[in-house]
Amino acid sequence: MTERTWAGTHTFAAAEVLRPTTIDEARRLVSRHRRIRSVGTRHSFNDLADTAGALLDLTGVDPDIVVDESGRTVTVGAGTRYAVVARHLADRGWALHNMGSLPHISVGGATATSTHGSGDRNGSLATAVRALEFIAPDGSLRRVAAGDPDFAGSVVHLGALGPVTRVTLAIEPTYRVRQDTYVGLTWDDLLGRFEEVTAAGYSVSVFTRWNTDDVGELWVKERLGPDSPSEMPERVLSARRVRTKADSPAADGVDNTTEQGGVPGDWCDRLPHFRIDATPSNGDEIQTEYWVARASAVEAVAAVRTIAERVEPALLVSELRTVAADELWLSPGCGRDSVCIHFTWKNEPDAVAAAIRAVEEAIAPFDPRPHWGKVFSMPIGRSLPRLDDVRGLVARTDPDGKFTGPYLERVLGI
Repeated sequence: MTERTWAGTHTFAAAEVLRPTTIDEARRLVSRHRRIRSVGTRHSFNDLADTAGALLDLTGVDPDIVVDESGRTVTVGAGTRYAVVARHLADRGWALHNMGSLPHISVGGATATSTHGSGDRNGSLATAVRALEFIAPDGSLRRVAAGDPDFAGSVVHLGALGPVTRVTLAIEPTYRVRQDTYVGLTWDDLLGRFEEVTAAGYSVSVFTRWNTDDVGELWVKERLGPDSPSEMPERVLSARRVRTKADSPAADGVDNTTEQGGVPGDWCDRLPHFRIDATPSNGDEIQTEYWVARASAVEAVAAVRTIAERVEPALLVSELRTVAADELWLSPGCGRDSVCIHFTWKNEPDAVAAAIRAVEEAIAPFDPRPHWGKVFSMPIGRSLPRLDDVRGLVARTDPDGKFTGPYLERVLGI
């Protein structure tokens, strides 16, 4: 097997990769295999999708995008990249509530892992899900929709409930966004006036390398309406607006980011950090992310800063984002508004492992929850109040463990 995650951080141990081009073909393959797990655009950094059996790659299935204007939903093949469905919607006057930093990721994979964008009032991408179509162990199709008893446990599923063939997402009328960059934010302002910083726009990201005199860059994405001002303020607290375009925060001198400088554009061309026509981020990297409750965010961020010297040797950049609470059982945002502390590391596994241990020790008092698709070492325990319910749901839908894998067994005991 030479199949790897997109940044090369994990080589899959599965015996084979199956690439059906229709849902019916996928159903037959599932029914014939004793162990099988779904794999998408491979944007996880760990062995989440791996199995001792076969990998089922549904990215070659027709996206078959269906917009229901009266119901305000779009239904799409799970292997479809966000860039594809977003452009389709924008061209027809519709939009999603948010996007992740990469438009390259698949709809099925991103929602299954509670991947997110930013914004104080914006839930993760999974909160837009209104229905999912699973392939059951016997190859039949099983649909779960909002209002069904198992819905909250099925949206963020980590592949444990079977491959997803179709996903239905909530949509809304299209809108435009401008993106502005600020520099020079002081640590005193970030830690003393955190809520003001994250409320500076519809979607706000703070980029830092921790061991610096000022915080770093502040990216503010503002949703535009008929009464929006023609210009953003010149300052957000101590941070001043700059009109030059920022390159990738994780790769010096690499121009792969979406349009900045306050130029309005379609939501799908501004909410992601990176363009679909470029390699995102650094490309040769390891990523880690922890969600903490907003009530503990300032203390958690301050705690990481105390270990900046231990983090710096392995670090490319960190990003702070906010995500609104949801009620999805396996979501890191379940039951609490969150701040996500993200690390993009150099592809140096030993140095990264040491840095991760330092970070997890520093933030342990703040009940951190890891992003499922990124690298972490902490055990999962009290921070997931619905974990027993998840295990019960998996036992009912996949009693023979066809869809399990080493990650699920190790991390969640499934």
